[in-house]
Amino acid sequence: MLRLGSTGLLPLQCSNPDNPDMTTRPDPDDLLERVMRDEERQARGRLKIFFGFSAGVGKTFAMLEAAQALAAQGGDVVAGVVETHGRAETEAQLAGLARLPMRMVAYRDRQLPEFDLDAALERKPGVILVDELAHSNVPGSRHAKRWQDIDELLRAGIDVYTTLNVQHIESLNDVVGQITGIRVFETVPDHVFDEADDVMLVDIPPDELLARLQQGKVYLPQQAEKAGRNFFRKGNLIALREIALRRTADRVDADMRQYRADRSIAQLWQARECIVVAIGSGSGEERLIREAARLAAKLQAQWLAVHVDLPGQRQAMEARERVVSYLKLAHSLGAETASISGEELAAALLQFARSRNAGKLVIGQEEGGLRRLLRWPRGTLAQRIARSGGEIDLYTIARSRTRHQHEPASPDSAASAAEALLTRRRRTRGTLWAVASCAITTTLAFLLDGKLHPANVIMLYLVGVMLVAMRYGRAASALVSVLSVLSFDFFFVDPRFSITVSDAQYLLTLAVMLAVSLFISSLAARLRRQASVAMQREARAANLYMLGKELSALLTLDQILEIGRRHLAAVFGARIAFFLPDSADQLRLAEPEQDSGAAHVFRNVDAGVAQWVYDNGQAAGKGTATLPSAAALYLPLTATMRTRGVLAFAIEAPSEEERQLAAAQLALPENRQMLEIFCSQIAMAIERLHYAEVAQDALVTMESERLRNSLLSAISHDLRTPLTSLVGSADVLAANARLDDDARAMARTISEQSQKMVGLMNNLLDMARLQAGVVTLNRQWNALEELAGSALRLLAKALEGRQVDTRIAPELPLLRVDAVLLERVLANLVENAIKYSPPGTPIGISAHVEHGDGAPQVKVCVMDQGRGFPPTMTQHAFEKFTRGDNESATPGVGLGLAICRAIIEAHQGRIWIAPQEAGQGATVCFTLPVETQPAPPEE
Repeated sequence: MLRLGSTGLLPLQCSNPDNPDMTTRPDPDDLLERVMRDEERQARGRLKIFFGFSAGVGKTFAMLEAAQALAAQGGDVVAGVVETHGRAETEAQLAGLARLPMRMVAYRDRQLPEFDLDAALERKPGVILVDELAHSNVPGSRHAKRWQDIDELLRAGIDVYTTLNVQHIESLNDVVGQITGIRVFETVPDHVFDEADDVMLVDIPPDELLARLQQGKVYLPQQAEKAGRNFFRKGNLIALREIALRRTADRVDADMRQYRADRSIAQLWQARECIVVAIGSGSGEERLIREAARLAAKLQAQWLAVHVDLPGQRQAMEARERVVSYLKLAHSLGAETASISGEELAAALLQFARSRNAGKLVIGQEEGGLRRLLRWPRGTLAQRIARSGGEIDLYTIARSRTRHQHEPASPDSAASAAEALLTRRRRTRGTLWAVASCAITTTLAFLLDGKLHPANVIMLYLVGVMLVAMRYGRAASALVSVLSVLSFDFFFVDPRFSITVSDAQYLLTLAVMLAVSLFISSLAARLRRQASVAMQREARAANLYMLGKELSALLTLDQILEIGRRHLAAVFGARIAFFLPDSADQLRLAEPEQDSGAAHVFRNVDAGVAQWVYDNGQAAGKGTATLPSAAALYLPLTATMRTRGVLAFAIEAPSEEERQLAAAQLALPENRQMLEIFCSQIAMAIERLHYAEVAQDALVTMESERLRNSLLSAISHDLRTPLTSLVGSADVLAANARLDDDARAMARTISEQSQKMVGLMNNLLDMARLQAGVVTLNRQWNALEELAGSALRLLAKALEGRQVDTRIAPELPLLRVDAVLLERVLANLVENAIKYSPPGTPIGISAHVEHGDGAPQVKVCVMDQGRGFPPTMTQHAFEKFTRGDNESATPGVGLGLAICRAIIEAHQGRIWIAPQEAGQGATVCFTLPVETQPAPPEE
């Protein structure tokens, strides 16, 4: 029944089919794949994820409740890792459950508890609880991530319960970071979440979560206060809740589609609105696409734009260009696009809609007149869909009659003209062969006249029809069918050499012969086209396989580029150029090796277009909407992490007409997709090589650093003992009254210089220890005034003649720090100010509390009135062996600031050089966190 919708659309409500289940016979290949998938699932354990939008929603509690229920039924349940975070209610849920002891792992002089994977595999329970799926394991563990531990448990046939927050899903990490302003670095690949056997959403309203946070049921009070100011804002929680609900809904929708596919259920289950719009190749499809986009927006529905390529239709280049432009328009409006093949339009659209569980189908209004009359026996497209798709709502929209700018401007474009010329050539050859085939068959039959029965003569003509149809298609085969019937009538039916028929029975013979000839020609042409499509697909798959196989074994960048040039030239007949970025992200043309025979290299390239493509990550050049007048097509080489370069692609052909035709062929979706896959393969190979080089450089750097630290440690140990003896001996000589004044002065000089050497050795030893991570902080509550006073007393001799201006804010809170190390920091900063400022100039030390947006911190600054740091040095001043002047009489080796940074960072602080005007001195500042102050002792 048709009725006019309020939006001007014509929805067609289809009646339900006779079979309410709409089940069909399963495809044998799908059935085999399903059996193999079920066997794999049976061998693996089952993964159940308790999923939430934030910490504190009750994921761990819900997991423990499910575990207790399973244990009460006699299940073998073991708690492998359960993070209770000190919550009494969660701890109570662990009662009665067997617990797996944690494995202690040594890391930087600390013993950290980790999940014992080997013990779990040996115990092999029915179900194991492994909390926090996104957790990163301590370095040195078998796997870097906990989800990899869980995957090994699943492969061993053990069922796993685990928990996960929405911000830890890899594809949602950036979105959540933009909303909350906090980037989470522990993530889980999407396939782990998607392949889980069961996902249970644990959800509570944001107001209730905030109340739990204030009651201390999520974090400890100090952590809860900080979290409430940052992550746990109501707006953040509402947005995260929506993302988690949508992600869960997407997974449920995928599970439903898989269930329907496994059971061959064709009936729609409209649990979620989904719209499919059918795009044709004629003009005026823009209104159809825009109306479908508006309908999807009103219904808040997913929508898909699909074009069906029918085997009996050979579209002109202009029509194919229109299809590409329509699909681009739909994609720009938010649709998922697809181009499929089908034997019959209505059946293909219904099959696609059912496969995507789409309950609404949008088509364009069909033209009337002669075309509609010719379709009368089968009915219109809407009527055919109504007969077969009773559960799908059909919307018919009138097509627009005006041409838009994205549609090809003229039907006689260069590409269309080129294709028309080649089409005329093919048709001419087909016509000549049709006439020649009929003439040859007639000659052969005439020579055998009297020896062959008329039925056998008809068979000879049918053979000729079949051969022409297989070689030259439908038009030539139809022509040879008509010529064969006329020739048989003219030469072999009485009266001969006349088209008249004396026996009426021959009229039936000729009619059947014509019908059979046309049927055979149509069938042969269709098989020829299907075979051609299959060969093209097989060739594309083979090319992609060979490219991937060769790229996987290459070890140098030049080899990767050469393989890419060779394959692209062989498949697309093109000349290729690669642009690669330098350290400043400026592209340079990658020239091929001299001995590679670069006949397929493209050198007439535009570096400006390539740079734009690299910066924007979008294709440009010939055949695109950006810089279409360029001589080549420029495509970004986009890999997983970033764009690795740009590919310049220019078609090669013997003539201009064939070149234009090849360019138009390249614009087809399947060919463009294949080219993009080639680019992706090459980009991934370049990225793989890059990270291999990064890993090698990191290994060399680590080994060099380890060797340097070992050398520093050895030198400092071996030299400190004799230097200490030298200092003692020099002090004894300086105190010996029997020596003259010159000798005692020389002894004092030896003692002073030796003490400086001892200080240098101490710095070297401290730096080696800090770099090796063997220093354990002895944190105690200390007053900053006392630490500053101790540091100044150590430098009393070096400070002679200088004034130290100390401005420490009153009521400064106590700091929980390692007093010895922080005293070293202050002493190094003051000593650095003494070295690089004029004698007699004052030195300042200031300290106050800063609140800012986060937790309060104590900020300490040391100022001098020297020349200050050079502008180019502010970023490298805290690196080892960095000095203000490379050639200077000032003693030191450039370790003081490096030691300060290592100590401050060990205290979770930050150190930096404050900006100063040139020649106005230097200011070095650091911050330390303020922790909850200790309670005063009772009197």
